[in-house]
Amino acid sequence: MSDITPQPGIMEIKLYQGGQSQIAGQTDVLKLSSNENPFGTSDKAKEAFARSVHSLHRYPNTDHTPLRTAIAQVHGLDADRIICGAGSDEVLQFVAHCFAGPGDEVIYTEHGFSMYPILAHMVGATPVCVPERERTVDVDAVLAACTERTKIVFIANPANPTGTMIGGNEVARLAAGLPKGAILVHDGAYTEYVDGFDGGAALVDARDNVIMTRTFSKIYGLGGLRVGWGYGPKALIDVMTRVRQPFNLSDTQMATAEAAVRDVEFVERCRLENARMRAWLAESLAEMGVPSDTSTANFILARFHDAAEAEACDAFLKSQGIIVRMVAGYGLPNCLRITVGDEAACRRVAHAVRKFKEQAT
Repeated sequence: MSDITPQPGIMEIKLYQGGQSQIAGQTDVLKLSSNENPFGTSDKAKEAFARSVHSLHRYPNTDHTPLRTAIAQVHGLDADRIICGAGSDEVLQFVAHCFAGPGDEVIYTEHGFSMYPILAHMVGATPVCVPERERTVDVDAVLAACTERTKIVFIANPANPTGTMIGGNEVARLAAGLPKGAILVHDGAYTEYVDGFDGGAALVDARDNVIMTRTFSKIYGLGGLRVGWGYGPKALIDVMTRVRQPFNLSDTQMATAEAAVRDVEFVERCRLENARMRAWLAESLAEMGVPSDTSTANFILARFHDAAEAEACDAFLKSQGIIVRMVAGYGLPNCLRITVGDEAACRRVAHAVRKFKEQAT
């Protein structure tokens, strides 16, 4: 037997499971399992993508200046405090690699994004799961769980898979209450779906222990390209830049993302349409006896009576060619996470759930 052994924590990692995208024997499949933008990518981003084919033989620039500048201009940020990665997942990984290790603790919440404990194990740190209150981050519980070993606290706000969020005052209270040397990571993958929300940028500017992350995979419709970014105190961003691979983003990724972030009209149209259909879908399901918490993202978390009913509904939806997300792995066995699609998609889902409920009675 080999004497080669992996680093501590690696074998504790449970492999991440992405949303299902196919159903055997089904052709007209409606995928609502990965929170993708039903309107795709903006035309301006597509044009930038197409133009990039002429420079595929060239190495990309290593400092991401055009993309960081575009992000800074659109969001009113300091470009020197922005770091870009292959999706926000890579930026979260930078944080873990730089600021946690064996003997340290990384806090995440009960129904938080499943990558958080994976990141802790990846660097040999101990993941600490904190209970939520009614599927919402409980600041008091998080602060109570902190110790001198706490180095990182991850919260998604809006949260995935619950769709809930906490207000700016609560986030600020959390940041202020962390132990010395601990970092609050405000994961804002769904920020753009909340009207007027800065994703935690003002808090980052006000403190030295907060990093925010964002992604191009959701409202910008670039999940297939893998582009994300983080914003934080310059001292922390400088540390993270040291572990970033110099060519971690291609020119194609950067040029397409730059065009996407500058197309603010497309983003606003998507936000408004998502809000309209999210409210309609949540109300329609509630009338059938399937409630959900008020969602601030591009999905709703539909709650059923128990795990058996949720599993049965999931199976019925698949029989109708509809894929949603089972979230038992997030500690929510009685729920289904349903991406908000376009109007036709939402009406198809509501019709199918109604059929399921009628058959069950």
